[in-house]
Amino acid sequence: MTIRRTVGSTDGLDSEAARWAHTVSGIRSDLSQVTRELVSRRHVLRGLAAALPFAAFGCSRRDSNTLTVGGLAVTCNLTLPVACMGKRLANRSASAGAPRFSYEYMKFNGWPEIKESLMAGRIQAGYMLAPLVMDLADKGIPMKIVSLGHRSGAVIMVRTESPYQHFRQLAGKRVAVPSRFAVDFLFLRRMLQQENMRIEDVEVVEMAPADMPAALYANAVDAYCTGEPFGAAAQVAGYARPLRMTRDEWPKYICCVLTVREELIAANAPMVQDLVNQILGAGLWLDQGPDHREKAVQIAARPEFFNQDPKIIRFVMQNPSDRVTYGDLRMIRSEFDELMQLSLQAATIKHPIPYEKYVDERFARNPHPAAIPL
Repeated sequence: MTIRRTVGSTDGLDSEAARWAHTVSGIRSDLSQVTRELVSRRHVLRGLAAALPFAAFGCSRRDSNTLTVGGLAVTCNLTLPVACMGKRLANRSASAGAPRFSYEYMKFNGWPEIKESLMAGRIQAGYMLAPLVMDLADKGIPMKIVSLGHRSGAVIMVRTESPYQHFRQLAGKRVAVPSRFAVDFLFLRRMLQQENMRIEDVEVVEMAPADMPAALYANAVDAYCTGEPFGAAAQVAGYARPLRMTRDEWPKYICCVLTVREELIAANAPMVQDLVNQILGAGLWLDQGPDHREKAVQIAARPEFFNQDPKIIRFVMQNPSDRVTYGDLRMIRSEFDELMQLSLQAATIKHPIPYEKYVDERFARNPHPAAIPL
């Protein structure tokens, strides 16, 4: 199967759609910016790698207890800003002599940037796509998954007035996905299998998630499958609705995982354990009630984190409340095995990869979720 790719823009967008993409609240500065800056950001990172010391991107040489963790401005990564802020406040009241690990969020604009930075060792930890970690670990890149970051959170969006009520109605239609390595693509394939359809029954086009709302608005695609807040952005604007959601079709769906380089595990296992504890604690805290989710919205919207319109993030948190979930971050081998099988069927992974090659369970085996003092 041939998958079409679009880079930086969406084919077929008319001028009206282009103007819309720059005026919808919450999308202009946050969502469309992702694609516009992707290529230039990669060049900047490469230049910085040559010009700056290694410590500027990973564990600081000046403070070995501080770790920079990479993430995207997506709600599947929301546990990271909450964990960073919670740890910052907890350190203020920590007892004298207690280790005061701290975590700094570094915002990336795309998975290729995080992948490149982790591969080169410019950062030591970050949220990554689970199938991509499997593939990189198999190719000898020394990294391991140490925790989940979320569950659920992917949607298949169609235009509000479209006739599509059943997934099978997408036969012969153009459907956008972020990447063949994205679990969103596996979600699409899973839905096709469920309906006894083949991937050849739809026209798949790869597209940056930030471009998807405008592409749907302009009828350049008939549907798109991606993570939030890119589905919510079009839904809030009033012209799109979910056709399918992982909360209904694949509630144990996992995509973004906390990944660390093996040298960090060897050099500072207590820090890795503390980071996992903070992420687990943030997940439990997020699912404890709407007041916590509202606090998380305000944190994530801040310039040092997602720098997004809180209205869009709030919509994801509330419509419905389990659109993305965070409380159950257990790493279950059978769930990774399912991802492996789906990736093998999609030919994004060429052969089975042993679980132990890409997962280090020790930090989540006896979880001690941190209290989040927010």
